[in-house]
Amino acid sequence: MIQRGGERAPAAVPAWRGGFGRLWAAAVVSRFGDALRGAALPLLAVSLTDSPVLVSLVTACGFLPWLLFGLIGGAIADRVDQRRAMWAVDGVRAALMAGFALAVWKGHATIGLLLALGFALTTLQTLFDNAATALLPSVVGQEALGRANARLMTGQEVMGRFVGAPLVPVLLGLGAAMPYAADAATYLIAAALVGSLGAAPAERAPRPPGRSIRRDMAEGIGVLWRDRLLRALCASTMLCNIGIGALIATLVLHITGWLDAGNTGYAAVITVYGIGSVTGGLVAARLTEWLGRTRVIMVCGTVQIGALTALGAIRSLPAAVAAMGLFGLAGIVWNVTQVTMMQQRSPAETLGRVSAAFRTLSIAGAPLGALLGGVMAAAWGLNTPALGAAVLFACGLAPLVPGMRTAIN
Repeated sequence: MIQRGGERAPAAVPAWRGGFGRLWAAAVVSRFGDALRGAALPLLAVSLTDSPVLVSLVTACGFLPWLLFGLIGGAIADRVDQRRAMWAVDGVRAALMAGFALAVWKGHATIGLLLALGFALTTLQTLFDNAATALLPSVVGQEALGRANARLMTGQEVMGRFVGAPLVPVLLGLGAAMPYAADAATYLIAAALVGSLGAAPAERAPRPPGRSIRRDMAEGIGVLWRDRLLRALCASTMLCNIGIGALIATLVLHITGWLDAGNTGYAAVITVYGIGSVTGGLVAARLTEWLGRTRVIMVCGTVQIGALTALGAIRSLPAAVAAMGLFGLAGIVWNVTQVTMMQQRSPAETLGRVSAAFRTLSIAGAPLGALLGGVMAAAWGLNTPALGAAVLFACGLAPLVPGMRTAIN
């Protein structure tokens, strides 16, 4: 049995045959398409406008819908058949991407169209992601959630970082519209895979007639707030995401400017960060079985604080490479554990809403951190965002201590 606090869970391996294999394939194929689009869109944006503000808005459109519609997406995910919601969303996203690919091919793409596309895709993603989080426990069962989440995230990291993004220059050589056409195809494949799932939907308590979306959202927030460990984990993740936003927004300046390592050094840091992330996905389940879920969160946070401190204090490219590798490894283990704990501790009928509340509050920290990182780098030096992130991570671990004691006791 998996204990309520998420402590030492027995080894349980999700079967590739059946629902999980298809859900995993859908997630990996979709991440491949996302990587193609994510790498190609900035290049297209800078070819359409020379305004830094407009280019930055393309990235902002990846955050804003979560703040506006994340809670609504979670409420809808708890009201509908999650499988149908996921394949329907992917069908709509495929149509949007196919239309955009046609616009690029015909030379009709504009920066306004890019912004509208980014906003629409992320808005749809709020429903898709929350539905996927709520669906997984009914596909693999509670005892296999840890390994299932690890395999999902590892597959997505490999496909996104080491297959999708490097393939973009090849596709662009075949035509400016090719990355977007390929992304549309991946949405169709993912929709077909999810649509073929045979898993039964999770049992839910009957919904009172006339219940409003607003009340549903409030209930999800209430479940998250009343669980002391999840509440602490959400607060911690939000603080850490402020630090991550500050780091990611200024990392290229840190490596190419403060370290004077150039584009090659930046590529090395990003590559090793990706390798560390994949390695973290491979070892996450074993670390959790060894230490327990709540302890592994504390260990990962401590490792990340050390890595960020080294990154900001040691003026050496090898040190930066090693630090970002460790940061990526610990980050994926944290993410796998965090999602698994949320799935295990939340009632099935509210999981979509709890996931939405958690994600919305967590994601809110990233754009704030990006702004903070730019201010810190300009005012106090290009290495200070990394040191500031270390401080934020340390502050983020503090709320976990009482929650962890409650889970263990």
